This record gives sequence, C-alpha cells and structure tokens, in this order.
Amino acid sequence: MKKLTLALAAALSIGSAQAADYVIDSKGAHASINFKIQHLGYSWLTGRFNDFKGTFSYDESTPTQATISVTIETDSIDSNHAERDKHLKSSDFLAVDEFPEAKFISTKIVDKGNGKLSVMGDFTLHGVTKAITIDAKKVGEGDDPWGGYRAGFMGTTTIALKDFGIDYELGPASQTVELELHVEGVKQ
Repeated sequence: MKKLTLALAAALSIGSAQAADYVIDSKGAHASINFKIQHLGYSWLTGRFNDFKGTFSYDESTPTQATISVTIETDSIDSNHAERDKHLKSSDFLAVDEFPEAKFISTKIVDKGNGKLSVMGDFTLHGVTKAITIDAKKVGEGDDPWGGYRAGFMGTTTIALKDFGIDYELGPASQTVELELHVEGVKQ
C-alpha cells in the first residue's frame, strides 16, 4: 500500500508540473514578427510579417522545458512599400513561390534568471535550416478581461542572409537582418 501511495503521489506531482499549452494570438494582433536591415549603411529599413501562427508550452516553474513552434507565411512580408515588397518576395530574396513558409522550432531553452531565456532552435528560411538563438524575456502572464489566461514574451536575434542562401548584394552594411519578436499566447 505504501508503494502504491508513493507511486500515486509521484504521478500527481509530475502531472501538476506539466507545462500549459498556448496558441500565439496573431489573429488578435497581440503578437508580431518585425525585422530591420540597414539600407546601404545610411538608414534602417523596417518591416514585419503580417501572417504567422504558432504555439508554445510553458510553465514558470520549469522554463527549460518550454517549447515553441512558429510558421510564417513569407508572402505576408510588409515593408510599407508595395514595389519593395514585390522585390523582397522575388527570387532575389524570399522566393515566396518556391518557399511559401519560414519556420522556427525550439530545440533547447536555457534559463538565464530574472525572466531571461536563451531559446535555441531550428529556423528554416528560403529552404535552408540553421540553428539560431533568440535572446528572450518574459513580459508577463495572467488572467485577461475575456476569461482567458495569457503569457507574453519578447525576443531578438540576428541572422545572416547568406546563411539562408540569400546572396543578393546589398553592400557590406546590409548582410544581416535583426528580428524582433513579440509573442502573446492564449492558454488552451
């Protein structure tokens, strides 16, 4: 009987430590994927991807067990300039007809303390998959006004275009793209 009680207690403690599942609230515009790249070394070109979806699992007591998966529709790139967006969608850059999606799937989370995390994962862009690290920070979590529960994070990373097979010559100052991510998830 004692063994059964210990086994039941262990099973219950494992169950209570499981992470909650969240859907990223991109439909409600409570999440964004933004980018910036230097324009010829003279200024910054900024933009975003308007259409993406994703999920994550998270438990504040075990942040290293968190997981995240995001899919971006590359055709939704928006730099606030229609002609430039047409060029960015072309084979010179994103080749959206051939590669309609970009994806990120986490592989490891490192807890750096005080809500800071290193989120490592595989990022697929332009048909190439590379490991990247996102410097992330928990923004907060709690009940929302609509009876749900939400958790939010922000993160940044920098990628080199050539690492993903994009070799359009933009000049030496424009070889990397900075990504800024804002993720708010609704608990399921």
